[in-house]
Amino acid sequence: MQTAGLVDLQVNGFAGVDFNAGEITPAAVDHALEAMLATGVTTCLPTIITAHPHELEQRLRALDAAISASRLGPLVCPGYHLEGPFLNPAEGYAGCHPANAMTAADPGLVERLERGLERPILMVSVAPEIAGVPSLIAALHEQARIVALGHTAADFDQIAAAADAGAALSTHLGNGMPQVIHKLANSIFAQLAEDRLWASFIADGIHLHPKALKSMLRAKGIARSILVTDAVSGAASEPGRYPFAGMSVERRADGSVRQPGGVSLAGSALCLDQAVRNIVSWGLASAEDAIAMASRHPLAVLAPALEARGIVLPPNEVTWSDALAIACVRLGPVERHVTGATGPVARKSA
Repeated sequence: MQTAGLVDLQVNGFAGVDFNAGEITPAAVDHALEAMLATGVTTCLPTIITAHPHELEQRLRALDAAISASRLGPLVCPGYHLEGPFLNPAEGYAGCHPANAMTAADPGLVERLERGLERPILMVSVAPEIAGVPSLIAALHEQARIVALGHTAADFDQIAAAADAGAALSTHLGNGMPQVIHKLANSIFAQLAEDRLWASFIADGIHLHPKALKSMLRAKGIARSILVTDAVSGAASEPGRYPFAGMSVERRADGSVRQPGGVSLAGSALCLDQAVRNIVSWGLASAEDAIAMASRHPLAVLAPALEARGIVLPPNEVTWSDALAIACVRLGPVERHVTGATGPVARKSA
């Protein structure tokens, strides 16, 4: 079976490489993107998480320079996803993001961070209950950026108002939430009930129980659902410790990623082709629908931001085996025949 390439809207790092490092080389970018190609991903938004403004600037500039000088970066990475810092700092909502770096909305921050970069910030994840964020959503939408909602305690009215202002997507819905919340009046139900929002899900069986994901897909509908990885540097890697945005995280043998000694998840080790296989093997969608959730659907969300900037993605195609393993990937002039489901050998952990 041949399909369009997969599109990952949220990837913090891959194959031992941390996109949030602040220091990264073109060779490291190519290593990570070669590993991603082996999982069928032909387009991704490298994702920078919450940090203080000077750290965000350093991380974006270093990453942008490395992508520009790499072989694969200009083909695979049309822009960036900024996840924070306008998120909810309360315990449980912040997740592994540094709560002390979260702030009220700064209307000019995204434009200042983008200044001097070769590629734009195409997506921004925010919490609409934070001071100044509702008007920021409208401003970002006016700038033809994709606004996503995440790490949020927003209620039904706040979610509806965010959609009114132009929010388009829920970031890893069901995660970035405390364990104890109101059983029905909570941000998960509010976002599932808002028909104007797409929803992205981390289908690794760790972030969301497969049966819970089944219910969420029924509520949102396959046609408005997207698969993402939220991968960190421990993805496509052996168990061990890896760097992530100034932290150390541990990829465990069960596939979960947590801060050492911690309980909360810190991104994932999921590969997007495995998310597709998971959805099918759990009986949640057909192969065609599962692949669409990882290709056509995220591209539909991203399309307005790309079109507004005249960005045209290179031709791409993925060939799948009968077992839904990646057999061949074509991206512009690049062609890769994949011999194993996990792709190139990842850099060893620290």
